[in-house]
Amino acid sequence: MDTTYDVVVVGAGPAGATAANELAQNGHHVLMLDRMGRIKPCGGAIPPRLIKDFEIPDHLLVAKSRKARMISPKDNRVDIPIEGGFVGMVNRNEFDEWLRQRAVGHGAHREQGTFERLTQDMDGVRRVHFGVRDGRDGMQMKSVRARFVVGADGAKSEVAKQAIEGAEKTKYVFAYHEIVKAPAADPSHDPDRCDVYYRGSLSPDFYGWVFPHGDTMSIGTGSADKGYSLKSAVTRLRETAGLGHVETLRKEGAPIPIKPLPKWDNERDVVLAGDAAGVVAPASGEGIYYAMVGGRFAAEAVRECLLSGNPQKLKLARKRFMKLHGQVFWVLGIMQYFWYINDKRRERFVKICEDKDVQKLTFDAYMNKELVRKDPMAHVRIFFKDLAHLFGMIRT
Repeated sequence: MDTTYDVVVVGAGPAGATAANELAQNGHHVLMLDRMGRIKPCGGAIPPRLIKDFEIPDHLLVAKSRKARMISPKDNRVDIPIEGGFVGMVNRNEFDEWLRQRAVGHGAHREQGTFERLTQDMDGVRRVHFGVRDGRDGMQMKSVRARFVVGADGAKSEVAKQAIEGAEKTKYVFAYHEIVKAPAADPSHDPDRCDVYYRGSLSPDFYGWVFPHGDTMSIGTGSADKGYSLKSAVTRLRETAGLGHVETLRKEGAPIPIKPLPKWDNERDVVLAGDAAGVVAPASGEGIYYAMVGGRFAAEAVRECLLSGNPQKLKLARKRFMKLHGQVFWVLGIMQYFWYINDKRRERFVKICEDKDVQKLTFDAYMNKELVRKDPMAHVRIFFKDLAHLFGMIRT
């Protein structure tokens, strides 16, 4: 007899592992389909809100960044202290595996395989087909039945392509980074600081980063321009940051969505989460927190469907996410479109970051994952300062 799961979660990154964990904790029969052998390029930054909401243990934090440095095209440097807190840095291979093991510990079944396709049995139950290695470099095809499927299989999701109308309607940044050994006793390297480079020579429409990871560092950049050489840009970034000589441990690249899909479910038995749903923040490229929130909302929506028998509950995943974070995504999208367009505006953008109001509101919003409304006059001050920068009334 075929095994029928309440839910099959396709993909076991932060979104999929979170969804599987939430569902298993609530007593549902869950299969987590995990494709091995690939690590997503990622700066690895997680805010305090994530650490608190998802109970992340301190030992997973390989570094704690307590300041950020913004670097302009003209090498203007703005250091921003993270007052009263820190940004946690994680290594994705260790972090993601811990999330998977937590889900397994709460009762989720784990299968290492590659998703192939969705079909439907005669009784209307969804069937998930996937391939597993047979130990002789071959692939054995398997399938299981699922009342519901969570598609958390990353950018350009195969589950989304097969099941969700309009899945192609999103935009991507192509990201590439190199993991290198952190230099020992180097005064130019601060293990507690994240460096962000806003330069057209490193990305025509995004930014370059140098993030500390304890014994290693992530050095990367991204762009939506398919013809732009990210590898060459990272080579330039390493030289600029004085890290051209350090040992390279690995290199990774992948597309990253920067716009939520207009629809996350098929109104029947499939719902998306994480990169598959397009929930990477524009301008910042932050994805881990939003992936895990999306995974939790997808799990809640599926659980409500299982309890009520009403597949329309699947819509709650996107509805709840956008209610909390849609406005932030909209603001960040406008910011990226406006300030990242050329080096003249990038220079003014970094200049704006010198302002203490901007620094406080930006990091309060990042750390707590909500737009800060406690000081309305600060927003007014920032608005007029932005206008002054825009019209050249302040020298850069």
